[in-house]
Amino acid sequence: MIPFIDIQAINKRFEKSFKNQFQDFLDSGYYVLGNQVSAFESRFADYCETQYCVGVGNGLDALRLILEGYKVLGKIKLADEVIVASNTYIATIIAIKQAGLKPVLVEVENQTFNFDISALKQAVSSSTKAIMPVHLYGQIAPMEAIYSISNTHDLLIIEDAAQAHGAIDCSGKRAGNLGHAAGFSFYPTKNLGALGDAGAVTTNDASLATAIKKLRNYGSSSKYVNELLGVNSRLDEIQASFLSVKLPFLDQDNQTRRDIATAYLKGITNPKITLPAYEGLKSHVFHLFVVQVDDRNHFQDYLKGKDIGTLIHYPIPPHQQKALQELEGLHFGVSQTLHQQVISLPMSPVMTQAQIKKVINAVNAY
Repeated sequence: MIPFIDIQAINKRFEKSFKNQFQDFLDSGYYVLGNQVSAFESRFADYCETQYCVGVGNGLDALRLILEGYKVLGKIKLADEVIVASNTYIATIIAIKQAGLKPVLVEVENQTFNFDISALKQAVSSSTKAIMPVHLYGQIAPMEAIYSISNTHDLLIIEDAAQAHGAIDCSGKRAGNLGHAAGFSFYPTKNLGALGDAGAVTTNDASLATAIKKLRNYGSSSKYVNELLGVNSRLDEIQASFLSVKLPFLDQDNQTRRDIATAYLKGITNPKITLPAYEGLKSHVFHLFVVQVDDRNHFQDYLKGKDIGTLIHYPIPPHQQKALQELEGLHFGVSQTLHQQVISLPMSPVMTQAQIKKVINAVNAY
């Protein structure tokens, strides 16, 4: 069986280091917001080439706390609009809603799965205060065009970088340093994954970083001194230590993912399968390798019969989810078609050449 992603095998490579880190953590007697969190924050900020990194509980909280931080700073107010792609995972939109803001969904482009720039331009209104590009599936959004729109309308750019750890834009900057702030998830399946929930915010804005540090810890700047109505969303010490172990291997793992994607793109020739666009650049880290096929369920069952695991990211578009009933009635033709056709093939840095070849042969035989 070729699993969609073999989390156990990915983490097995670091087992000895994890055990040592856990023992050090246990012996330290300091379990919340200690040296391990500070060390990882420093390392990840350096990696992303940003001034600040603030560890939080998960990726959803990272995005929400960025928005809450900008509210504290007076740059966003309740009911302001945030533009987001219509095919993102619902968490992106939940973050906007939980911050008391209005998500404005726009159409996407059907090969890169990122913003349709013409639709993005049309969506800007006098109430728009931010654009939230999603580097979906690991591919950086069209940032040059987004910068232009942001500059024209004086809008904040908040990256949803939950799937793009280590991606490098054509400008030479990494995901996490392409806007005013960025939210990361370190969910176990991510390119840089913890062994549980974890997240972070990166930014070059000192005031924002300070606000988020307070907000993540009950709005407190020091013990029992609460300046803001915050939440409890702190990166765990043990997860921070595990992430520090894995971070030095991220670039190599991302290159392995690109190599697998290149093999898929060269090897898969079945005309029934629409392959993703890829220009061979480091702007894509292939968190997922997503293809399109008309009869997706039949294709998934076929691969299952060949002992090949797949997943669907995502079967229902956000505006058709019961949790977002206020968006009911919206129509995004490209996005809706994608949600009906996309399916993700196996992708992880521990896949063997035999597994890659088996996937290619099975897809071609479909």
